[in-house]
Amino acid sequence: MDNSTPPTSIDEYIALFPAEIQAILQKIRTTIKEIVPDAVEAIKYQMPTFIFKKKNLVHFAAFKNHIGFYPTPSGIEQFKEALVAYASSKGAVQFPLDKPIPYDLIAEITRFRVMEEQSKKK
Repeated sequence: MDNSTPPTSIDEYIALFPAEIQAILQKIRTTIKEIVPDAVEAIKYQMPTFIFKKKNLVHFAAFKNHIGFYPTPSGIEQFKEALVAYASSKGAVQFPLDKPIPYDLIAEITRFRVMEEQSKKK
C-alpha cells in the first residue's frame, strides 16, 4: 500500500509506520481491546477508532513527535489532572514519543469512556 491510499483498517494504518512506532500503536490497540473486546475497529478521520454501542469511543494516531489520543472532551476533562504533564486540547492529548507512553492511563481513560457510553440512555 502506498501512502497516497488512506488505510481502510487499523492493520493497514499501523503498517504505514516504522517498527518502533508500530509496536507502540499495536500496544495501544491491545490495551483498548482488553478493556472493550466487543468494540468495533474502524478508521475514522483517517485514524484508528474503536466504536462501542455505535459511538466513537476513542481514536489514536501517530505523528512525527507524538501519539495523539482522542477520548472525546469528556475523557480529557475527567482525567485533566492526570494529563497535566501532556499537551492537550478539548478532545485530545499528545503523548511525546521521547517519553514512555502511559498505557495504564490510556486504559483508565478508555474504561471511563466505556462506563460513560454504557450509562447513556438509548
